[in-house]
Amino acid sequence: MKIRDAVEADLPAIIDIYNAAVATRISTAQLEPVTVESRRDWLSEHSPDRHPLWVAETAGRVIGWLSFKSFLPRCAYRGTIELSVYVDEKFRRRGIARKLLEEAIAHASSLGVNAMVGLIFAHNEPSLRLFERLGFERWGLLPRVARLEGVERDLTIMGRHV
Repeated sequence: MKIRDAVEADLPAIIDIYNAAVATRISTAQLEPVTVESRRDWLSEHSPDRHPLWVAETAGRVIGWLSFKSFLPRCAYRGTIELSVYVDEKFRRRGIARKLLEEAIAHASSLGVNAMVGLIFAHNEPSLRLFERLGFERWGLLPRVARLEGVERDLTIMGRHV
């Protein structure tokens, strides 16, 4: 498996992976599938030197991705980023998300990051366990802030200092 910066040609695979996650109602608050066209600006907002978007690739196929994004727009939060990680459903439970997160942790300080945050639904136990195994702690809980299929869901804030 190779981890590299995403390029525009990866966008359809990134969107397919994301849309599969949308349907599960476990890892994103997005309720409707997104289109490649609607995410082009999102792709261009990522820069390898500050807010990278990486893909995990095997045999020429994108099987997962990880993005850094600004946590909040205020200057004081400049060193804090939010991580998102998604893996193709056919390749889950093979350590791909772990490898992507380990890469993020390893490169965080060189990107000017001093704290990383993951916003994870409290019912997404596999993701919570993964983040905890990599040294993230439960920094907060936002109770019943999301409504998925008529069910109120809690959001867990996972954090780690670099």
